[in-house]
Amino acid sequence: MYPKVHIHLKKYAHNVSYLLRLLHSRGISMMAVSKVFRADPKLIDILNKENVDYIADSRIQNLKNIISDKPKVLLRIPKISEIADVIRYSDISLNSELEIIDLLNMEAKKRNKKHSIILMFDIGDLREGIYYKEDYIKIVKQITLMENINLLGIGTNLTCYGAVIPTEETYLKLEGIIKNIESSLNIHLEMISGGNSSSLLMVNDQSIPKYINNLRIGEALVLGRETAYGDPIEGLYDDVFLLEAEIIEIKNKPSMPEGITGMDAFGKKVRFEDQGMITRAILSIGKQDVDCSNLIPPKGVIVLGCSSDHLIVELKNISLEIGDTITFKLNYGGILSVMTSPYVEKTYA
Repeated sequence: MYPKVHIHLKKYAHNVSYLLRLLHSRGISMMAVSKVFRADPKLIDILNKENVDYIADSRIQNLKNIISDKPKVLLRIPKISEIADVIRYSDISLNSELEIIDLLNMEAKKRNKKHSIILMFDIGDLREGIYYKEDYIKIVKQITLMENINLLGIGTNLTCYGAVIPTEETYLKLEGIIKNIESSLNIHLEMISGGNSSSLLMVNDQSIPKYINNLRIGEALVLGRETAYGDPIEGLYDDVFLLEAEIIEIKNKPSMPEGITGMDAFGKKVRFEDQGMITRAILSIGKQDVDCSNLIPPKGVIVLGCSSDHLIVELKNISLEIGDTITFKLNYGGILSVMTSPYVEKTYA
């Protein structure tokens, strides 16, 4: 049945092994992020076999289902409504709110557990974390006094919301936080989690600061690229995931709609370019499964657009028939969508 996503397990294992060796050679541990493939058990098995340091996911539902002896990390800062599950199903969580950490402490005490946290700091990307210019020492001190919370270290997020690229200058802000906390409170921060796949450029050229000893890696493992500029990493595969969809219509039609146009089904005003009559194919997949902007088509196929259940492409100098399939590469958002959609079959090679 189509659509289906082909998952190449050996290619994923190669990418994991390659990057794990690279990071370890620089004294950096890896949190292998499983959220993009919804913690698929076959891919989790690879993370276990490759002996990654941690398995990390943003959804507690995924961590609940992961079978591993590796420490499990909750990436998204916890919700009040999931405090009990955070303590039950994760060993480490990323946090930024004292109120939440206090609740985690109380829940951990009820369960006679010690829960580790990474306190997140915002050094400019403007997603989660305590803003680095705030007075954070009082907060950190209160955390260190909690009996059932272990302050494992601090972390930051880059190149996500604000697209801030990791640089030596940016990391100086993080270094200032480390020095301030350690000197003010006379403690040692065991883990400094310095970002994600966008930091791999600095790892590769050995410019990443020595104090950063952990990275949270997801996209590089599935797409074989760093995320600061989107450049491929030599030696890695970029086709671990491929989407195959079936053609259900092929017709020659005008490239421009006829009549007065308004909004499309998703409330957007769509622009068209008049190219005369073109050969158009419709495939049996749509926005309910993946946004067409996240598809990378093969030569001879141009993505025109998609509705809820239909993907419309132009065929140029390529001969296809009804029932044939087209295979697309995917970007990160595309993998995230198709692996989450119950309508896309998962196959393994």
